[in-house]
Amino acid sequence: MAKPKSDVPDGLNEEYYQVNQDILGSFNKFRPPLDLFRLKEDVVRLLPYYKVGGRLTTQQAEELPELTKQGLIFVSRKDHAVYVKHISYQLDLVLIDKNLHEREIADIFTQALTRRMEEFLDQPVKPVFEKLYADLMVLTEYLIFDIHRVRALLRRLHKEHSLAKHSFNCGVAGLALYGFINSNNFEEGGVKRTFFDRLTLGLFLHDMGMSKVPKFILDKDKPLTTDERNKILQHPMHGVEMLAKLDIKHPELEQCVLEHHERLTGSGYPQKKNADNITQIGRICGLVDSWCAMTTKRVYAEAMEPMAALRALMEDSGYDRQLGQQMQLMLVERMKH
Repeated sequence: MAKPKSDVPDGLNEEYYQVNQDILGSFNKFRPPLDLFRLKEDVVRLLPYYKVGGRLTTQQAEELPELTKQGLIFVSRKDHAVYVKHISYQLDLVLIDKNLHEREIADIFTQALTRRMEEFLDQPVKPVFEKLYADLMVLTEYLIFDIHRVRALLRRLHKEHSLAKHSFNCGVAGLALYGFINSNNFEEGGVKRTFFDRLTLGLFLHDMGMSKVPKFILDKDKPLTTDERNKILQHPMHGVEMLAKLDIKHPELEQCVLEHHERLTGSGYPQKKNADNITQIGRICGLVDSWCAMTTKRVYAEAMEPMAALRALMEDSGYDRQLGQQMQLMLVERMKH
């Protein structure tokens, strides 16, 4: 009969991860990607079990699953970067491993979702989208039961701009703002999972049409020509066309893609909607899209300080001032934690 899984000994939890059985199963059978340690229970010490670069013996490979089941196998948190990279390729493991800290899970999501966005924007076809979709659904599963977990992700927004990094930043910032405004609904179970899934897709994919704009225009550090500017102005419509090719018809996605450059004054694009016709989702997406662009380093501009960027947007009548105030409160609260 298998011995019960051991609790993480006091004092070891901050220095080591207790390896989960499912995560062990994702390692190479004879060549795990990082050092392993075995708990010596009689002296409550961890002793080296396997050194990365070596090879497990046949006996070790056979006994390791049982030792892991008993809670006796650990990895060092000094190997955090390796662990994060490994799990980021099998993101659903974050829902299984109860020994990961919230900040460590946020690191994993940041790496995994940014990489998935890069892959999709480089090749926006159905098979690549399905991989991105699967990982985004892991994120919604993680957040729907405790929206406050998004705070750790908000602290990991990228500092330098790329389309994939911008998409990640907007996705996280948009979810954080929506969650802050509707925190009571989340706590009472009033936010429907289907809606939350689609909102998440919309916030992460809102700028997908920019992948159709020539890279030399996106990277240009000089003023754009009229023709170049017009190419950029077309990106929301490109995004709608991409959704159609992927056979995605959810209104939440369409609102993010079509409305993130519309302004309450009617001065935006592509449809020049006014305040009466822009949805709340479109307003949220438009606010975080501009804020995330302003707070990252781009080829033509330095990053602005987050609060200064938000104040500038709140002074612009094209943006929803009430949403700006809510975002201001959210950022202040984030800085306290």
